[in-house]
Amino acid sequence: MSRPRKPTIELPPVVSFPDDQTKVRARGLNAWFGDKQVLFDVSIDVPSQGVTAIIGPSGCGKSTFVRCVNRMHELVESARLSGEVSLDGESVYGADVDPVLLRRRVGMVFQKPNPFPTMSIRDNVLAGLKLTKTLDKSTAEQNVEQALSQAALWNEVRDRLDEPGGSLSGGQQQRLCIARALAVQPDVLLMDEPCSALDPIATAHIEDLLHTLKEHYTIVIVTHNMQQAARVSDMTAFFLSGELIEFSPTSETFTAPRHQRTEEYITGKFG
Repeated sequence: MSRPRKPTIELPPVVSFPDDQTKVRARGLNAWFGDKQVLFDVSIDVPSQGVTAIIGPSGCGKSTFVRCVNRMHELVESARLSGEVSLDGESVYGADVDPVLLRRRVGMVFQKPNPFPTMSIRDNVLAGLKLTKTLDKSTAEQNVEQALSQAALWNEVRDRLDEPGGSLSGGQQQRLCIARALAVQPDVLLMDEPCSALDPIATAHIEDLLHTLKEHYTIVIVTHNMQQAARVSDMTAFFLSGELIEFSPTSETFTAPRHQRTEEYITGKFG
């Protein structure tokens, strides 16, 4: 295994939170695809509840980081990592951790809406519960209504639950994917560029939804859209070339960044 290299620039100290206010914690996280290292000694505390945005140019390690949190990184044959990632103080890479059950606690919404196109809207919502064998048929309809309501989709599809998920518009499909993730009652919701394939109206729906969901969930959103990060997040992490350059309250990130490279990125000098 190739050895992790040292950070290439001097970084500010890690912003940390007390244990009881931290949902996800990474320490010294390094990640590779084959011989190519893509994360370098990343240490970050993601606070409980609220929205944490991860920004940075393409290829900076944003998506790899969130995939390390719910162990999707390891699904790539050549992928590996070192360091620690914990959820509520317990390692997500412990020998006794079932990755399937972990992904129930740490849900994921991807860049492109990916409902099961021929499966009904109802069955799309229930898919995660069936996969983890936690579906109670006596409460299935209640679960469907609750998840779709949380995703602000219930009123639009309540009379269409038997129609295929692929019949919905792009924005509705993305909210259906959010409902599917919420149905299993996760602790954390990871969102990897969830609005990049959506029009402005659908994007506004998702952003409004985030303001509601953050009262009950810890949300991490990867986004290239700095305006979106400023609108929806409480904390912002800036990644560059696989390194965490800055992590601070969003208002500070965009008005008084601590690092010169952060300022250069948010002012459009590169990216």
